Amino acid sequence: MDNIFSDRIEGLRSLMRSRGWDAVLFTGSDPHSSEYPAERWKQVRWLTGFTGECGDVVITPDHAGLWTDTRYFIQANTQLAGTGVELHKMRVPEQVPIPQWLSEAFAGDDGFTLALDGYCVSEGTAAEIEEAFASRGGRCEIVSVPDLLSTLWKDRPDIPQTPVFTVNPGESRSERLQKLRAFIGEKGCSACLVSALDEIAWLLNVRAGDIEYNPLVISYLIVEQENAYWYVLKGEVEDPVTEKAFDELGADGIELRPYYEIDEALREREGRLMFDSSVLNRHLYSIASEGPVLDCPSPVSMWKAVKNQVEISGMRRAHLADGLAMERFLYWLDKCMENERSVTEWDAAVKLGSLRAEIPGYQGDSFETISAWGPGAALPHYVTPHVGAPLLEARGLYLCDSGGQYYSPGSFGGTTDITRTVPLGPCTPLEMEDYTLVLKGHIQLAMAVFPYGTPGCRIDALSREPLWAARRNFGHGTGHGVGWFLGVHEGPHDVRQNMNPTGLIPGMILSDEPGIYREGQFGVRHENLLLCTDAGTNDFGRWCRFEPLTMCHFDTRAVLPELLTPAERDWLNSYNAKVFSLLAPDLPGPVADWLRIRTAAI
Repeated sequence: MDNIFSDRIEGLRSLMRSRGWDAVLFTGSDPHSSEYPAERWKQVRWLTGFTGECGDVVITPDHAGLWTDTRYFIQANTQLAGTGVELHKMRVPEQVPIPQWLSEAFAGDDGFTLALDGYCVSEGTAAEIEEAFASRGGRCEIVSVPDLLSTLWKDRPDIPQTPVFTVNPGESRSERLQKLRAFIGEKGCSACLVSALDEIAWLLNVRAGDIEYNPLVISYLIVEQENAYWYVLKGEVEDPVTEKAFDELGADGIELRPYYEIDEALREREGRLMFDSSVLNRHLYSIASEGPVLDCPSPVSMWKAVKNQVEISGMRRAHLADGLAMERFLYWLDKCMENERSVTEWDAAVKLGSLRAEIPGYQGDSFETISAWGPGAALPHYVTPHVGAPLLEARGLYLCDSGGQYYSPGSFGGTTDITRTVPLGPCTPLEMEDYTLVLKGHIQLAMAVFPYGTPGCRIDALSREPLWAARRNFGHGTGHGVGWFLGVHEGPHDVRQNMNPTGLIPGMILSDEPGIYREGQFGVRHENLLLCTDAGTNDFGRWCRFEPLTMCHFDTRAVLPELLTPAERDWLNSYNAKVFSLLAPDLPGPVADWLRIRTAAI
């Protein structure tokens, strides 16, 4: 069946034939290896119609494939229908990643040519493809074509420019840059190229809104021992907020240069350059590698992950404010169901957003709110329809995954991410059992005590054991890192089954979000953000544990108490009691009275 996306793919194939390309690769990222790209770089969506946050596409003369993970299988099957694009499943036992698929299909072909947008494919990804071919005795010629789709995408958006402002996270940009300069010197380099947007924002203490839900500035940064050069777009229209920020940066010795001059700067540089090829795009890598370089993991990622005391204090305050909005929202939702008001999934999302917007320092949501009842909740990354959204029914489970970005000058600031699944009315025995099992998994991880530096992959099973015992599981990770008024997802730490050697240490913040999803029926997910804290030292070493940052009650109406252990029940009762004691004084009287009932011990 023909549609706009199959037509676009055929247009690309015509371009491939004219250029002599055997295949084309598009990733769902941007020139900075961002998880969430700006509209200009949503090339996978433009080409295929797939709107998931994780998806890469390969087009050959006779095949079009989309690679995505378990979170998006159902969504992909729906959105790709009629496009001629086949779903390739990742994070499953039988997965065949793109490098392996390409090498198996074409390693025997002489002169195989793969074209890609050199801006939007990292050097690490391109190198994996070349290595896969080499392992089979083949060769893949990769042709880098920056902005490859621009010849077909006639109304392609420009690179966004939003007001730039500075923040105070308890460390000056001079201190952070000096830390990087010391690392550069230790590695025997003269400069470092930073291309990851969250790392640039962290180093320079700057924020903007160039990418939706992410307070980032699209830019590059070169740091030398005496100088720092920030390659950033600067609009012709005067913006007093941006001008003030740029003046402040200039006073600290940061020289501003045009974004597109980064190519020339790399060609003209002298000395040994340090960069991280896992995030540096193929185009810039090919330029930078013409001179002496050192390719090594960026130290900024780890520094950024360990929050200082100002950032931790700001996160606690942000979560208290966010919790007040969440409790007001859940109260409103309860009353809507009681009074048989007509509310859609989209209405609920808008209501929650309006309550967050009342918080001083609110800078926007940290991702698009997932508001889902019944079958929609069975999609881990469900996109709530703006038009024609399903009505909420006074039965079963409603899932809401949301978050906010907050910053006010001083110590108030942070990023929140919370999921609450709540009963809207009577629930089936299966719904209540799944609800309780997921809550058990959440509590088991939240109660964990573990040796300092334990990788998250080694404690992931704590959250899954209650589900595994009942022969149930979920396909996504259990926890991801969270930034301080930065990305809602950040590394290098996480809690998931994939092997990741990064150890968990005090100051790191991560999510705790196990789930169960039953296609076509319902879904359950319970999520808090946790702060890794010190748990003392003894003869056996140093220990860590978690402190919940999220402050919003877990609804006990769908809990089967007999499935909880005494320790789990104590944790739940203690957590809910803490939520009430901290939030009730600042809630309207009726909401506080309602919360008292909802947080009663079981």
